[in-house]
Amino acid sequence: IHKFIGVLDIYGFETFEINSFEQFCINYANEKLQQQFNCHVFKLEQEEYIKEGIEWKMIDFYDNQPCIDLIESKLGILDLLDEECKMPKGSDKSWIDKLYDKCKKYEHFSKPRLSQTAFLVRHFADQVEYECDGFLHKNRDTVMEEQINILKASKNDLLSDLFLSEGPESLGASGAASSKPPPRRAGGAGSGGGGAGSAKTHKKTVGSQFRESLNLLMTNLNSTNPHYVRCIKPNDLKAAFVFESKRAVQQLRACGVLETVRISAAGYPSRWTYYDFFVRYRVLCTSKDVSKGDYRKTCENIVGKLIQDPDKYQFGKNKLFFRAGQVAYMEKLRSDKLKSCGIMIQKHVKGWLYRKKYETMRRSTGTIQRWVRGYLARRKVRSMRRNKAATIIQSTYRGHLQRTKYLEL
Repeated sequence: IHKFIGVLDIYGFETFEINSFEQFCINYANEKLQQQFNCHVFKLEQEEYIKEGIEWKMIDFYDNQPCIDLIESKLGILDLLDEECKMPKGSDKSWIDKLYDKCKKYEHFSKPRLSQTAFLVRHFADQVEYECDGFLHKNRDTVMEEQINILKASKNDLLSDLFLSEGPESLGASGAASSKPPPRRAGGAGSGGGGAGSAKTHKKTVGSQFRESLNLLMTNLNSTNPHYVRCIKPNDLKAAFVFESKRAVQQLRACGVLETVRISAAGYPSRWTYYDFFVRYRVLCTSKDVSKGDYRKTCENIVGKLIQDPDKYQFGKNKLFFRAGQVAYMEKLRSDKLKSCGIMIQKHVKGWLYRKKYETMRRSTGTIQRWVRGYLARRKVRSMRRNKAATIIQSTYRGHLQRTKYLEL
């Protein structure tokens, strides 16, 4: 299996005062990419609902396939352009007349009221007026076979590798379609030996090359899992800190973002497998809600207890679908639950720490008080002993004095 990661960077939808072949090709490519975006976002989204077996009413969205048919179908714009390029006397005027005659059946094609050299195409983003002047010349803008052979024979490895797989059919132009005669070799007579080489073969036009390259790109995109990044230009002046809300809304509407938001609001943009949902939101349930081995039953118990409106969610075969805003609501409940659990844990831990600190302080205070009281008691006992001893000494001395006086009498 070939695995790769590719980045596709394209020009956005273009409409100027004068639009020519370049804008037509760019807008044609955007039509194809918008169709792929519609298929991936809208069709696959709704097909998943049906596959999961949930109740769903199909939502209509803008399908630009008629505009693509106008451009690339038989007797469409590109087909008529290539046919006119093969005509010896083909011109932009004759080509635009054929467009007016053959493409008037398409609802996305129209003719301007005040112009005979322009045509209107209603693209998915806006209606664009293209001037036919220069379409044939730019479609014939080709590379001659001799030039390709010179580039292939280059001594620069990178340059020769670039043209190694590109044949004249994919890069060259047609000799019959070109209005200029083939260049002659220098020397005149020397051209006899290269007579066969001077005859050019019919080669593809720029439009047909662009269409084939675009179809190959679409084949590659359809075989991958694409992700989209929509770049919104805040203003047309490229000025900093300037946001034009009207211009931003025009771009959002042109690239189909508003329709994406609409189907997301009407559908179920958030989806979880039953196991992932259980692992994420198991903190919101009790042990009685858990059904061992049956994640769907457990999820039904959790969701039925948290979300009272049954229209806000659907149970599929393998996934659980939520409308917009419900996952944010459950995330808030989960955050509040985790916060309350954290507060409860902090409360018990802090209570244990402060009780431990209080017990330590109480024991320390008792020890200090015991030592102080012992010291005071010992000092008091020592003072009492001194007083008693002094009293005994005094009484003994006073008795001695009195006896002495008595004997002297």
